[in-house]
Amino acid sequence: MSKFKAFALGTAISAASFAATSAQAVEIEYWQYYFDARVTAMEQLIEGFEAANPDITVKMTHFPYADYRTKVAAAIPAGEGPDVVQLFYGWLNDYVEAELIQPLPADTFDPARIDAEFFPMVQAMKDGDHYWALPTAVRSLALFYNERLFEEAGIESPPTNLDELVEIAGQLTKRDGAGNITQVGITTGMNAQDHHWFREVLVRQMGGEPYTDDYQTVNYNSDAGQAAAAFYTGLEQEHGVTAAGFMDEPQAAFKAGMAGMHIDGSFRIGSLDKIRGLRWGVAELPAAMDGTQSNYSSYWVNAITSKAEGERYEASVKFMEYVTSDAAMQIWLDVVGELPAKPSVGMTEVNANHDVYGPFIRGLAYANTTIFANESAQRQVLMDMVQHVSIEDQPVNEALANAAKAEQVILDEYYAD
Repeated sequence: MSKFKAFALGTAISAASFAATSAQAVEIEYWQYYFDARVTAMEQLIEGFEAANPDITVKMTHFPYADYRTKVAAAIPAGEGPDVVQLFYGWLNDYVEAELIQPLPADTFDPARIDAEFFPMVQAMKDGDHYWALPTAVRSLALFYNERLFEEAGIESPPTNLDELVEIAGQLTKRDGAGNITQVGITTGMNAQDHHWFREVLVRQMGGEPYTDDYQTVNYNSDAGQAAAAFYTGLEQEHGVTAAGFMDEPQAAFKAGMAGMHIDGSFRIGSLDKIRGLRWGVAELPAAMDGTQSNYSSYWVNAITSKAEGERYEASVKFMEYVTSDAAMQIWLDVVGELPAKPSVGMTEVNANHDVYGPFIRGLAYANTTIFANESAQRQVLMDMVQHVSIEDQPVNEALANAAKAEQVILDEYYAD
């Protein structure tokens, strides 16, 4: 069975139709969720594209993240909304199944060329002899640290391994007279990027593998998984260097200067740059004590929707070519901080050794990409696991076993279709 569920395209589009150049002005619509740096970057790309293609106008629409998927799912079947749409890679199966997008034309987006030119994780977007979507940028994780708080505590450099992480976090943690945390040494929150840190980093650093059978079987209910879960929950329960729900969102605490360290994606760079008075640095994720490094890579992709037909389809193909070009990837890196999806752009000497971008780019060399059936539901499973441990005092091994069982149900239900 194909890794993507069958999708029947209603109208066949010949190679001649999309290769033709429109003689009349045409407007296409592009949708993405709202993230200020991403909107700014796309505005620049649209300006450049329209200058090169004066017969095509691109209208950008964006929505709050919480509403985005609902808006897309309602608009396209009604023949409205975007011609080119942004989606998280983990949503691809859902978009294909719902017939919201159509495959990219293979003679313009040659799979063999894409396989050779893009980072390997992008191949998750391929089915047979065509790609469904492509990214402008990819992401990895790194450790952000507050330089001012490090200086105040007399800490010279960020941690290189997990033991140092705990030690330094302890030096950065502050409490009031009643014992309440007023400054966390490190942020935590499975609702943010920590569910990726747990699966693809900590479990692997403890000697395990989070999934088997092409991510269809949960495999973290193991000695390695228990060690990873114990380390993570122990940051609060044992070491007291963090607090669940501190300032609601982990990134909010770091932005406010009330967290010494914070694990996040490269997409956070653009927004942190705008925080006045916040001095921060970036380091690669701390390794395991035996030196094992691991990272998680993800990406947002652009795809042509099933709504796009005729001249709008032709224009959408041209726009997709433009936003996945080398020049577009460099603009995205400079404005947003997300990493180029091609090694030819990302792994230049300047980018790979950059003080801020470099740790993320180097992390791609040892990153893994989770293939999600339902990213939101799978994240919730790990959120529940931590809550059972931290609030209900459930033993870690019991909470982990329940989480693995619940996530396996999600996977079984999805792949049974």
